[in-house]
Amino acid sequence: MFNLIMRNYDWANRTASMDLGRMFEFTDTALAEQFQIGNSPDLNKLLRLPCLFISEGIREEVCRVGTITSARIANGEIRFEYLIDPDLPPLQNSFLFEHRIRLDMDRHKYNWDWSRNHWAVKDIDLYRFLLQNVNPRRQKPTVFVIPEHETIQAQLLAVMIPFDAGFDPVYAAINQASTNCGLVARRADEIWEAPGIIQDVVSLIDRARVVVCDLSNRNPNVLYEAGIAHTLGREVIIIAQTEHDVPFDLRYLRHIRYLNNSEGLAALTVAIQDRVQTIIGH
Repeated sequence: MFNLIMRNYDWANRTASMDLGRMFEFTDTALAEQFQIGNSPDLNKLLRLPCLFISEGIREEVCRVGTITSARIANGEIRFEYLIDPDLPPLQNSFLFEHRIRLDMDRHKYNWDWSRNHWAVKDIDLYRFLLQNVNPRRQKPTVFVIPEHETIQAQLLAVMIPFDAGFDPVYAAINQASTNCGLVARRADEIWEAPGIIQDVVSLIDRARVVVCDLSNRNPNVLYEAGIAHTLGREVIIIAQTEHDVPFDLRYLRHIRYLNNSEGLAALTVAIQDRVQTIIGH
């Protein structure tokens, strides 16, 4: 069984309310009686059920799965606190509407049960339904580990650059741009958090707010790291000394070309600073 709470609400907060008069609408009568004490809802029993939090509509409205953590009755309302399950992806009402018969959400021929605030109880195993119908998570990497939940450090700028002393002045220019924007630049050879260097690289990318990748000389390690950064959805700034250094598949992305001399590195600092400020909204 599960609670179904439909409310014209974005579910961004952790508290909400429902008019008592809307309790058990579109709920089988015998089922509703199981969750009542006299004429009042049995809140203790209701709180044991998972909950589907839905906004009104049958299209691209976003709905979430979670639990009600506490509830009380006051002034003709049920006021409740809730948590969204972070391990379950957001769903769309169109998906639920497609499966409305299986979810017992087709109790009115005009679909009023999709356009009216109400709290229903459905005699359906919600998690079994989700397991059967929602795409499973993609396979996790085996070469390195990424945490289940992101922990992005808002002030961290990761630098993917060849481990070559000839690129130290380039790193200094990037570091100066980072400092000018109030961020802290780090590259993987400055940390030692895991036995394997690849894990340190991936962890640094995964935590970073912005990632700068220098593709100069088509360094294979940096190309690999740029791919990881793009896959993880990070804001990536691509820099290179020549356009030829940028692979054809990436040339459609804006990139910064620079000269590896004092004047060119000073210009690189300004260009990266401008791009970072655009990304972080300064």
